[in-house]
Amino acid sequence: MEKNVLVVIGVGGMGLAIARRIGSGAKVLLADFNEETLAAAAEQLRVEGHDVTEQKVDVSDRASVAALADAAAELGPVLQVAHTAGLSPVQAPVEAIIGVDLLGVAHVLDEFARVVAPGGAGVVIASMAGHFAADSMPLELAKALSLTPTEQLADLPFLAQLPNPGAAYSIAKRANALRVQAAAGAWGQRGARVNSISPGIISTPMGAAELAGESGAQMRQMVGASATGRLGTPDDIAAAAAFLLDSRQASFVTGTDLLVDGGAVAGVRWHMGG
Repeated sequence: MEKNVLVVIGVGGMGLAIARRIGSGAKVLLADFNEETLAAAAEQLRVEGHDVTEQKVDVSDRASVAALADAAAELGPVLQVAHTAGLSPVQAPVEAIIGVDLLGVAHVLDEFARVVAPGGAGVVIASMAGHFAADSMPLELAKALSLTPTEQLADLPFLAQLPNPGAAYSIAKRANALRVQAAAGAWGQRGARVNSISPGIISTPMGAAELAGESGAQMRQMVGASATGRLGTPDDIAAAAAFLLDSRQASFVTGTDLLVDGGAVAGVRWHMGG
């Protein structure tokens, strides 16, 4: 009996949690740029009984993403795609964030729209930072981020003027949600759905690095002002992804963003004077 395929791009805390939660019974294709991290995640899931294949991918390179999409289609019907790969402001300069967080998502949306099976679904990990960016983003800029062809996206003039990695990250993450909206039609033509998730501050190695960085104090204030008063866990995001990737439970949900932040955005807007 042919197995359905789950593709997980980025096998850090959230990606691994998603693979573990919904990978049972599927052919799991793991992809990451870091070969050591990829091999360790694949072996861990195999020990737990999952059917795993791995492939290195550079999401900033369209050809690399296309090769991954083709490999996924060769394994069987591609029913679930979770794209979690990304860089945070403390990890990378502006150019790298644009390449991975902005272009990487655009490449995945384009290439997996070619191969996703009818009844399939995709999830892209954005960020609550994109919600804050949306508050002050002009409509013309939002349209450019949504509709500019992927091969021209990095050449948008305002991207060259971004002052720091934090600004690049916020813009890229807002673009993720916008491009998911724009891509919903193409995925729908395949009989598939696509959505994004905007996590808040999640307890992962990336989250820990941000908390230790220059914006860590502000992030802790946001957690304190949130309704839940805690950091999120990778399992919190995996639960949201499991819902959105389940075409029985979420068959009428596509082209939207799910904010999974423990109430941090609400806290900033209504309790911290944001």
